[in-house]
Amino acid sequence: MEKETLLDAVVADVTARRKGGRKTGGFTLRDVAKLAGVAPITASRALNTPDAVSAKVLQKVQAAVQQTGYVPNLLAGALASQKSRLVAAVVPTLSGPMFLETVESLTDTLATAGYQVMLGQSGYENSREDALLDAIIGRRPDGIVLTGINRSAQARRRLLASGIPVVETWDLTPTPVDMLVGFSHEKIGIAVAQYLHAAGRRRVAAIGASDDRSRRRVSAFSQEAVRLGMAPAGASEIPSCEVAAPTTLGNGRSALNGLLARAPDIDAVFCSSDMLALGVMIEAQASGISIPQQLAVIGLGDLGFSRDLQPPLTTVRIDGTVIGRTAARFIIARSEGKSVAEPVCDIGFTIIERASV
Repeated sequence: MEKETLLDAVVADVTARRKGGRKTGGFTLRDVAKLAGVAPITASRALNTPDAVSAKVLQKVQAAVQQTGYVPNLLAGALASQKSRLVAAVVPTLSGPMFLETVESLTDTLATAGYQVMLGQSGYENSREDALLDAIIGRRPDGIVLTGINRSAQARRRLLASGIPVVETWDLTPTPVDMLVGFSHEKIGIAVAQYLHAAGRRRVAAIGASDDRSRRRVSAFSQEAVRLGMAPAGASEIPSCEVAAPTTLGNGRSALNGLLARAPDIDAVFCSSDMLALGVMIEAQASGISIPQQLAVIGLGDLGFSRDLQPPLTTVRIDGTVIGRTAARFIIARSEGKSVAEPVCDIGFTIIERASV
């Protein structure tokens, strides 16, 4: 049978299956094998272990795949090999750029080892994460990468019971569910307070988001600022404002207005994101407040626009690329049955000094 005639016959078989309402209404491995003129088991070997077949057979099978547009059934392969080649990653939000660098690095590193990433958005409420984790665990990925360390007791039990390698990121604890790549939010708050004090600032304030990680940064910043004498006389904390997460430029503008109404003498503001800091800088300049002469501003994230502002924004740099790459390597190692010598990795942080302080 000539090639075109054979392809027509295969297409006719597929069409008949579809009309018959069968679930296998698309091209199958058997169709690919028929078109290539080989046995189904040979076609399977060509797709899964190409070194096990001759170059001629491999070429025929690849040509048949190209003609039909056949995509292998990964679920069937996963059942046979107990490996899905899929890693689930969960971030609080997809609308902001904060976690983008980590996701890109995670995806690229996993791709080089033959894994694909399934991305989920948990929001900033743990209740949504529980439902998402149930769906993820039920699909048995080869690894799960999570943001933060605050899990519900139920989620922690289910993650441990699943046996799936788990990497928590963007936080630090000596007792992770499994593995962890992150940094201390408390240490960031302390370091920023000390930095502003060394820069000569004496009446500081903070604008944070309504999530646990931001609250811990702000709390540590406030405590250290009080210790260093940067709070109003007799006060046990500094002026602060909390806004909804994820944060926006508008949040920064309105929060600065609120802070100035309560504490007009502040001379520095620590923001829990660069986006908030951008809003603060815009509002300050619109109000005739010079930066940094009258008001120093420091953000967190070192987002792309930070260095291009006028003045350029001083910020806390978190190396999202290192987080993503290390998390991917942890997952790959554990998925291949290897141990991870140091399952808790503190990547630290850097204060990037620019002209806003």
